[in-house]
Amino acid sequence: MAANCQTPEDAQTAADRLFDGRLILHQPANGHRIGTDAVLLAAAAPRLAQGLIVDVGAGAGAVGLALAQVNPGALAVLLEKNHRAAAFARQNIVANGLATRTRVVEADLFDVFSRKAQGLVGAADIVVTNPPFLNAGESRASPDSDRAMAHVLDEGGIGKWLRASLALLRPGGVFALIHRADALDAVLTALSGRLGGVEILPIFPKQGEKAVRLILRGRKGAKTPLALLPGLVLHGEGRGFTPQAEELHRRGGRLFGD
Repeated sequence: MAANCQTPEDAQTAADRLFDGRLILHQPANGHRIGTDAVLLAAAAPRLAQGLIVDVGAGAGAVGLALAQVNPGALAVLLEKNHRAAAFARQNIVANGLATRTRVVEADLFDVFSRKAQGLVGAADIVVTNPPFLNAGESRASPDSDRAMAHVLDEGGIGKWLRASLALLRPGGVFALIHRADALDAVLTALSGRLGGVEILPIFPKQGEKAVRLILRGRKGAKTPLALLPGLVLHGEGRGFTPQAEELHRRGGRLFGD
């Protein structure tokens, strides 16, 4: 971890490096931080020669910036409601030299007028999202406001989040999501009739354990049936990553064949 630096708001931060140092990521030294979920979501998106990528609920921008790096002909939008997280995302755009192809939209995903004003409705070729994992009222929110916003969905839950995210996607565009494995039923219900060609890839902490995450990917308007893919195991017998998980974290490998 690099020495501390300052955001535009003079907050205590740490500068980390992902993918063998290729991606610089300024984020809070404490509170909500980027981890394996962001790495897996970035690995789920297809390559894009040109067009628009939108990272919904981008936080400090790890996923959107990773995709901007590996898709040099594409534009990326980091959509984030939290002002402090958006400030980190702007700092990270500059730190990674991506200011000409990447921008932050500081807006509420559920504000239709803001989405339209930014020209995002029905415009994206790829939408990726790592929604908050918890539903309001079902668990105790963190006293840290940034962590609570990152972890707890507003009223309407995952269905509301997914419907608003899909509204940003053009016909034929690709949607990719990482979420809790035990929320699969709610996710599929929300996406029914809105997304086709759905592929589901379960994520297991260790061999023989229950899946804790799932990657779901599909195409808007596709008619092909759902497919359940072989899962990814993150850890071996010890604390280290499996070879495939290590490849994803160090070199930004791919979860799908495209």
